[in-house]
Amino acid sequence: MRIALHTRVREDRIEEYEAAHREVPAELTDAIRAAGVTSWTIWRSGSELFHLLECGDYARLLAELEHLPVNIAWQTRMAELLDVVHDYSEAGGAAGLPVVWEL
Repeated sequence: MRIALHTRVREDRIEEYEAAHREVPAELTDAIRAAGVTSWTIWRSGSELFHLLECGDYARLLAELEHLPVNIAWQTRMAELLDVVHDYSEAGGAAGLPVVWEL
């Protein structure tokens, strides 16, 4: 399944956000892959962030990462940099952007 998400980085923290993503912990990327993600791309337009991820089951991904210490540490770090954060709770499973059009 493909999931599109929207988050927003704080305008004064863009450089830190991008620097952090050059150093995503291998333990976290391994956990993301183990939870079924085959790709995850983030685009930035100004402070707006658009994510596209492909995974087998988005709800499973959220459940597997929600209480994982490396993800908790990463989300804590991201919360300092973002105005709109990624929701790893069960309710976050419905946070994907709705499809308007496809070719």
